[in-house]
Formats: sequence, C-alpha cells, structure tokens
Amino acid sequence: MSVSLEEYTPLENEEYMCERQKAYFKAKLEAWKQDILDGAKETIETMQEDASNLPDLVDRASNEADRALELRTRDRQRKLVSKIDSALRRIESDEYGFCEHTGEPIGLGRLNARPTATLCLEAQERHEKKERTIRDD
Repeated sequence: MSVSLEEYTPLENEEYMCERQKAYFKAKLEAWKQDILDGAKETIETMQEDASNLPDLVDRASNEADRALELRTRDRQRKLVSKIDSALRRIESDEYGFCEHTGEPIGLGRLNARPTATLCLEAQERHEKKERTIRDD
C-alpha cells in the first residue's frame, strides 16, 4: 500500500498502526532517509570540488573548520539513517509504534514529530531521568 504524505495524515479515530498508518510512516521515513543520503552525496561532491589549496592561512583555517563541522553533522546524520533503517524494520515486523519497554502505543503525535521513537513519552521521561541521575553521580 502506497500513501502520499501530502494527501493523508493519520487520525486518532483510526485503528492504531493500521496498514494505512504504517504505509504513511514508511513513506515518511524513506523520504527522510533519501533527503539525508542526497545531502551526504552533495557534501562529498562539494568537498571534492572545494579541495583547492587556499594560499591565505585564515581562509584555509576557516575552510577546514567549515569542513569539520560539516563532517560532524554528516556523522550524526549517518547515525540517524541507522535509526531510520531500524524503524523501517520495525514497520515490517509490526513492532513499529509500540514502546519497547511497555508495549503501549507511542502515539501518533509523538511518531509524527519523531518517527524513529522507540519509547512512549512516559518511558522516555523515565529513561532521561535515569540518565540525568547517572550523570550527576
């Protein structure tokens, strides 16, 4: 089943994670992944073209700082692609949309805002509180 992101928005009064909703989130995740991959390809092309030897030290340092920032950004996005792939696998195995800890629905609003979410809001809050406690020790 193919769903257009422009023509459909999951509704609370539908059966949770029905085929139409799963198709919607699959399309959303695949489009997001493609945007990231396109951006990475563009970055590689730009870096290859921009491999010029700048004679001015300040220009060279600025260029290197820009490249380092871009590479850090791309590394974060590479990790995000991994999360997107994991979400796509969960859709295929009918686990998508349900909290890994409680088994409860994550909720359409949360999934629309963060399609890679694996925890319901309550479980996420407990997780973050636990992380803060550990960091504070």
